[in-house]
Amino acid sequence: MDRRAPHAKTPGRSVPGRFRGPFTRWPRGADAVLATAMFLLAVLLEDAPGDAMAVRPVTGIFQPVLLLFAVAGVALYRRRRRPVAVLCVALVAWAPTLGSSYSTMGGIVIVALYSVGRHADGNRWGPLGVGAAIAAVTIDGLLHSFPWGDIGFGALVMSGAWYLGRRLRLRAERAARFLKEQAAEARRIVTEERTHIARELHDVVAHRVSMMTVQAGAARMVAAEDPHGALEAMAAVEEAGRQALDELRHLLGVLRPDSERDGLGPQPGLADLPRLVAEVREAGLDVSVTNGIRDPLPARVDLSAYRIVQEALTNVLKHSGPRTHTHVQLRDESDGLTIEVLDDGHGATVQGVPAAHKGPPGHGIVGMRERAHLLGGSLDAQPRPGGGFRLTARLPVKGEPT
Repeated sequence: MDRRAPHAKTPGRSVPGRFRGPFTRWPRGADAVLATAMFLLAVLLEDAPGDAMAVRPVTGIFQPVLLLFAVAGVALYRRRRRPVAVLCVALVAWAPTLGSSYSTMGGIVIVALYSVGRHADGNRWGPLGVGAAIAAVTIDGLLHSFPWGDIGFGALVMSGAWYLGRRLRLRAERAARFLKEQAAEARRIVTEERTHIARELHDVVAHRVSMMTVQAGAARMVAAEDPHGALEAMAAVEEAGRQALDELRHLLGVLRPDSERDGLGPQPGLADLPRLVAEVREAGLDVSVTNGIRDPLPARVDLSAYRIVQEALTNVLKHSGPRTHTHVQLRDESDGLTIEVLDDGHGATVQGVPAAHKGPPGHGIVGMRERAHLLGGSLDAQPRPGGGFRLTARLPVKGEPT
């Protein structure tokens, strides 16, 4: 139960504020630019004396070699969908040029190795591709009589490109798995809370029906001697029946699995708020209440309002601790009931909720928001600018739940 927990995010949705580069925003366009750039580098650059690079005259390029460069560059555009095939094409195109001045496709092979690590599903092809690339680097270095240090550095770059891509892939998979688990946990909490709410509504309906049975029996007993009293009892039965049907419509909107009820008595409501306030005051919380409710509330709204206040006070006690000043305000408004719980957050933090304040198991903001949504209302919870916390719930008194 963490009042500071944000809404659960949908899996795969990017985190707001996270940097997204061009390869994430425009993958096709970025890959086209990358493939073109690597093709031009392979065509225009060549080794020069003294470990330098020089610009190659375009008119002096051997036409079959230019075709190999073009094939490797075009294949690089497909590096996300077919990374293994792209690496094979790059290595095959590079092989005939090894040991010559046209052996400048190492950059294409490096990008292809990174793509295998980043986008390939299997673990088998990466090491094989790295081995083939290192063999090509070694052959090219020996044919050019490069020092072993240069050959070793080239092999390290080849293997490092694949390893970097692989690490980024594993990191992305872990992030996606975390988001899925987070969404699954949010769904589980909502389902559990809906089950608990349905159980409570079931008890409310059962209590209404029990009252109808008692009143109908009383009307039958006095029908002969006191017709007026019998009519009043039957009118009460009619009213209770209407209320029971109204509650039942809301109950049917919440899936309730077969489970035993926690108790047989009626569920609490705002009439029990003084007892709740007394309990949390005994636990050390400084609570004041302003109750502006004038008219009786439907049982489902009365129950949910009580549970929201109970959960909010539990949250204050758990996160801000005793001696925190908390004000609970209940208001009748044109669109329904408004509940506002304010605290200054200046209490002494405790590790758990004292035993004096016991209530049904909940899930903090998630559970309270689910209660409000089932009634067609809303709930907002956020820190106050000057310290503390503000929770505002709006519960329609009439209408169907969402």
